Amino acid sequence: MNLEVVLSRIIKLEGVGKQRNRMTREVVLAIRELMQQGEVNEKTRDLAAFITLNLEAIYQTIDKTVEAWEKRDYWVKADRFRLEWSWTGQLAEKMREAILAEDWQTVAITSAEAAQKLGNILIPSRHRMGEPWEGAWKKFDQSAN
Repeated sequence: MNLEVVLSRIIKLEGVGKQRNRMTREVVLAIRELMQQGEVNEKTRDLAAFITLNLEAIYQTIDKTVEAWEKRDYWVKADRFRLEWSWTGQLAEKMREAILAEDWQTVAITSAEAAQKLGNILIPSRHRMGEPWEGAWKKFDQSAN
């Protein structure tokens, strides 16, 4: 019995640019929700953790994006892109430290800084994103340990 296996290419429909766009929209939505919180509760922790994790993930997409440009010797374009998005890593680190220290004032200030950077992103009132931050505190807590 001779079985022949045919494998086809796996095509990734969502590249890092699309991932980054989706994550930035989710961060903006989470920041809006965080700014409406009056007290620190489970939802506040989820929102802050979600913003931090997404900013870290956005920062990790930078090198993948500029990789192709650097292969073609587009160094200036790659450097500009890195400069344009370097704030994500800095704010993510600042947020992580503030959350671990339970410094919610710094979390609010850092979230406002991120909101300023992402101020040009518009989200319609009838978006389909739901509440992607649910359960983010568990992931954050696991990554911190």
